[in-house]
Amino acid sequence: MPAWESYSFAFGPLAALVVLAVLVVLLRWTFSRGRSVVERRSRPGAEDEYGLLVPVARPATFVEAEVLRQRLLAHSIRATLAPTTEGPRVMVWPQDLDLARSVLATDGR
Repeated sequence: MPAWESYSFAFGPLAALVVLAVLVVLLRWTFSRGRSVVERRSRPGAEDEYGLLVPVARPATFVEAEVLRQRLLAHSIRATLAPTTEGPRVMVWPQDLDLARSVLATDGR
């Protein structure tokens, strides 16, 4: 029966092949298409594709939408700016809708 020392010449190349196989699997997973763990770029959707959020304002530009959103945030109303297919929309939760409308109406909008 051969001793372990007689197979030591094969240990180095075998270890290198195992490391290489692990690297191949990791790189194939990393660079494969369609199964990435990295978040994709958001795409605009219709107003009703944002879950529970409802539009409170329909400004013409993103700058105006951000000003309105900041105004709502200053009054402690959670708001988000959503790029929809119809243009930018300021969205709020349904329970904040009436309060958000009153804030925007009293602040000159």
